[in-house]
Amino acid sequence: MTSPSAYPELFATYQRAKADAAHKFGLISKVAKKGPKAVQAAMDTAARAEKRKDSFAKKLRSLGVEIED
Repeated sequence: MTSPSAYPELFATYQRAKADAAHKFGLISKVAKKGPKAVQAAMDTAARAEKRKDSFAKKLRSLGVEIED
């Protein structure tokens, strides 16, 4: 397996996407008191962020980079 340092830009993008997804999931509980529409919007946004993270993880794996989820 290749180390993440072999593809620094792609790995940095993955790390940002990972942090963004975690942040978006954290927002779900904060908007809970604003109603079901706000929760649904936050969940949709978090799901999109998670898909972006997974997309970058898939690209790294296809390059042989071992990442921990």
